[in-house]
Amino acid sequence: AGAAAEARFISSAKGKGLFATKNIRKGETVFVERPVVSSQFLWNALYNYRACDHCLRALETAEENAQRLLGNSSLVLPHPEQCGIRKDLHQQCPRCQVMYCSAECRQAAWEQYHHVLCLGPSRDDPTHPLNKLQEAWRNMHYPPETSSIMLMARMVATVKQAKDKEWWIKTFSQFCSKTANEEEEIVHKLLGDKFKGQLELLRLLFTEALYDERLSKWFTPEGFRSLFALVGTNGQGIGTSSLSQWVHACDALDLPMLQREELDAFIDQLYKDIEKESGEFLNCEGSGLYVLQSCCNHSCIPNAETSFPENNFLLHLTALEDIEAGEEICISYLDCCQRERSRHSRNKILRENYLFTCSCPKCLAQADDADVTSDEEEEGEGETDDAELEDEMTDV
Repeated sequence: AGAAAEARFISSAKGKGLFATKNIRKGETVFVERPVVSSQFLWNALYNYRACDHCLRALETAEENAQRLLGNSSLVLPHPEQCGIRKDLHQQCPRCQVMYCSAECRQAAWEQYHHVLCLGPSRDDPTHPLNKLQEAWRNMHYPPETSSIMLMARMVATVKQAKDKEWWIKTFSQFCSKTANEEEEIVHKLLGDKFKGQLELLRLLFTEALYDERLSKWFTPEGFRSLFALVGTNGQGIGTSSLSQWVHACDALDLPMLQREELDAFIDQLYKDIEKESGEFLNCEGSGLYVLQSCCNHSCIPNAETSFPENNFLLHLTALEDIEAGEEICISYLDCCQRERSRHSRNKILRENYLFTCSCPKCLAQADDADVTSDEEEEGEGETDDAELEDEMTDV
């Protein structure tokens, strides 16, 4: 991460915030950050959204991606040279056959956590403790997915494999922690009404699969709940797509006007057809823990936004406005539609999903507005209750 921003402690109520260390222009990249750990969502992987097991880079070509999302294997995309997927570089783990986009990712995964988590020939054995854990998680957490038990598994495996275990434990412990009551709320939000029984079942399966004496506190009921809440609060959604990479590349082509109009019309129609077939699930999706990004506080009028333009887990934070040195850098935890709603509705979503009430300039300016949600908002209420939890899925 560059030195354009740094994390600072604000107050015990707000915790940390991210502040500009120099003037940043609108459109500038504030920083590019790799996660300390990340993982693809389990249903997403089960439904053949093929991504690198380490960096989440989409592994299908743009054409294969479009064909699968459309359910049409004869679709041909124009300008195939604009697809950046390099299948000649893809590699499997020789033991368990999970796929990587490159030798570098295979090596990085093996050195950080995969040595502990590699299932080898047990990959399809439903009685293997790690498979039992994943199956239990899938049965509790249906799409749209917002978190993954495997993010926690990779945290444990990382510490197990590390030479400097204390450094990693310290790294994970700097993600904001909550009080026991807040943790209960977060877990309840992630697991629903059956959460106590489900959390205990997950803890037992997690222990069976991964127990380590030096991390024993993570396996106690309190420690496991804290770990679960940490991932629930700090997990940042990651979305990758070779199709959207291809579209961006096509947008940048210098074409004669007629060809440009034809290509744009083709792409518009393609997305309409895909939406009919696959709905909103376009991307390879997962989540990761990012040290700097997790320090960004929310604002209903954010001055920065996150995205994944490299088609992998590298998070780019980009300025939406000019930001002056010393100014706090804020992102929005709400999607565009949610941000346009009344202060009352916005804060209802923020309280339920993130356990705080917003006091950004927009909310303060609307503080005297009536505390009722308008009728048309009430109709939309149901849609946001289960809205992506800690991480609106970021468009690629």
